[in-house]
Formats: sequence, structure tokens, C-alpha cells
Amino acid sequence: MPFIYVIEHMEEDEPTEIKSLPEWVQLEYLHMRTLAGPEAQIHFTALSNSSANALSEVFKDSDPKSKADATAHQIGVLELMKKENVPLERVCLLDPKAEKELCPKDGQGTFDWFLFGGILGDDPPRDRTGELRKLGFPTRHLGSIQMTTDTALGVTKKVVDDSVKLNDIPYTDYPTIKFNAKESVEMPFRYIAKQGEPPLALSFLLIGIGVNFLVSNHALASSFHDLSKQSEVMSAKLAAIPIRK
Repeated sequence: MPFIYVIEHMEEDEPTEIKSLPEWVQLEYLHMRTLAGPEAQIHFTALSNSSANALSEVFKDSDPKSKADATAHQIGVLELMKKENVPLERVCLLDPKAEKELCPKDGQGTFDWFLFGGILGDDPPRDRTGELRKLGFPTRHLGSIQMTTDTALGVTKKVVDDSVKLNDIPYTDYPTIKFNAKESVEMPFRYIAKQGEPPLALSFLLIGIGVNFLVSNHALASSFHDLSKQSEVMSAKLAAIPIRK
């Protein structure tokens, strides 16, 4: 049975005259569609009018064949649940502070929807999931190591849809990206691994950091520019990450 994933958006719009969803957020949300798979459905909720419109346009331009169906909403998850007649007890909030671990049985009749806070990985965590926790959803956690939201969705899909136990999923924790012999960046998150390496492209590794500062290390930014077309967008997420020299 295909599952429904809900991302309650919690990131601010770009501070421009016409507010819009930051490009790095759009990229991570697009990646979630790939991780969820073509049989799933994703709802992105609590978006501003301009962000909902921008995301809808991005979805139209992307190849839908291998991706989950996705809809952008201005309404929040509670209103969407009411509209779709989904009771609270059928929605699982993925919460790092939950007492119970997500397991394959949770996808075998316990829950229909899986809810995530669209936070995209604060380091250190600010517990913004608490805004959803206080609404009373049943909760599950994905282990003790923080993940970006797209990784959390991908892990959830493997557990509830593919019936893989959390401990049987291969992970890469805190991977280090080397730019040259003297400079590298340690990613403060857990990722799903493939043959011992993160399966994400470098640009996707960097967009999941979720900090709002500019890189002060110009050499690092220059190195990254050579590696990714998204340099200006992605480098804005690097300042809070330890730079080893």
C-alpha cells in the first residue's frame, strides 16, 4: 500500500520583495520525491502563497515517472487531515524525542500518513519538531543521530514500505567532503549509504545543512564552485560546519 508523507514547512521564505522558497529548499524537496518513489504521495503544507506557487511550478517541470506525486499547500497539516478525513491516530510524527523506534509493523496497518517537520537539518538541533509534537500526534524516532529531512523520509520509506529494520539500513555518519589537501567539510548528519558512501550528489549533501549564514572562507567557496553549479545557493549553508585546515 502506497504511503502518504507530509512535510510541514518550517523554513522562512527568502527576504526579497517577492518572497519565495529558497532554491536549496526546492532542491531538497524535489529529492524527497525521488526517495519516496513513484507509488507514494507527498504533501508539502504550511507554505506561503508565493512559495506554494513556486514549488508547484518546480513540480510541473520535473520528470514525474520515477518520483512521488507531490502537492504544495498553503494550509497546515491539521487542516489537510480534516479535509481528507484522516484521524490523528493514523498520522505518525517522526520525532527525535519519541520513545518508540519506527519499525516495519508501523507500516502494516498502524499508520497511513508519516509527518515530518520541514526543517532541513539545524546544527545544533533546535527542536522545532516540538511545534508539531504538542499537537498530540503519535510519534516514532529514527535513531539517535540527526538526519536531514530528505534522509529521514528516505529511511522511513525503507522501514514502512520496504519492511527494512532501522538497524539493517546502511548508513554513513558525519561524512567528510574534501575540497583539496588542506580543506574539508564534515557533514553533521547521518545519510543512507550505498557501498559505504553517501548516495547523494555533492550538491544534495550540502543543501541539507539548514543554516542561514554565508561562507566566510573564500577558498572553500571557490573550490565548491568548481564542483557544483549550485555554488552560490549551497555555499550559504556551510558557515556553521567545521572547516578543517
